[in-house]
Amino acid sequence: MKALRNLLLAGLILSGTNLLHAATVDSLEVASKAMNRTYKAAVVLPDAYAQNKAFYPVLYLLHGGSGHFSDWLSLPPNKNVVKELADRYKLIVVMPEGEEFGWYMDSPTDPGSRFETHIIREVIPAVDAAYRTVATKKGRVITGLSMGGHGAMYLATRNPDMFSAVGTMSGAMDMDYTKFLINPEFTQSLKDRFEALLGTSDPDSEIFRANSVMHMTDQIKANGLPVLIDCGYGDFLIGVNRELHNRLLYNGTPHTYIERPGGHTWDYWENALPYHVLFFHKVLLANGVTVE
Repeated sequence: MKALRNLLLAGLILSGTNLLHAATVDSLEVASKAMNRTYKAAVVLPDAYAQNKAFYPVLYLLHGGSGHFSDWLSLPPNKNVVKELADRYKLIVVMPEGEEFGWYMDSPTDPGSRFETHIIREVIPAVDAAYRTVATKKGRVITGLSMGGHGAMYLATRNPDMFSAVGTMSGAMDMDYTKFLINPEFTQSLKDRFEALLGTSDPDSEIFRANSVMHMTDQIKANGLPVLIDCGYGDFLIGVNRELHNRLLYNGTPHTYIERPGGHTWDYWENALPYHVLFFHKVLLANGVTVE
């Protein structure tokens, strides 16, 4: 009985130690000259950050179309999944704001929606100025879910000098919403929102094609970044993920493709994130920027 009490006491002490020494969350305010307002970004710092003076690689983790910067900290079943991965792999995780239906691009019609400029020219410099980061492409990776999956691929493809690897989870890899396996009401909602974002709802228009990752496969190949595409086969976006995968196979672009059971859910994304971080860790390790 005494041995059991000692074991329980030791467990409580270890548990308390884990609570005291765990990843922390900062809220970084980033002034946006591009949109004339200030946005917040959540920044997860691994426990090791406070224990040494090393410079840390950074994962940029993007939210989906109906979400905001704090989603990855509040919506997964395991609210600590990002913090646990930051601690395990000793990296900083930044979750910037992309607004609802901002698509991480600069809208040609709405001056208040310029999220490519915001993230590339405002958020990344602000993070590098505020924290000890590896402030080169060798130390930056990016992924996201749904709209954020397209956003990660879009930003990395258009700005290959900023990132060393890219991933997408359940990504809307084609902006042609008529290819999504969704009901008529959802289709109409997307049509209306694309009209506001792009100035047209015609998926055959040049503006749709110019900004859709599906039509950037030659550039993805030319950039040569490690790519991870991940989608559940019960997801309404599985068709466009398979099509992107096939196009990359056709043009000879090396990439990793994962298709597993699951849908467009936080259960799936929570399960997917550790695979993405492990994928990135191997790239960062090869780049020589991981923290021991």
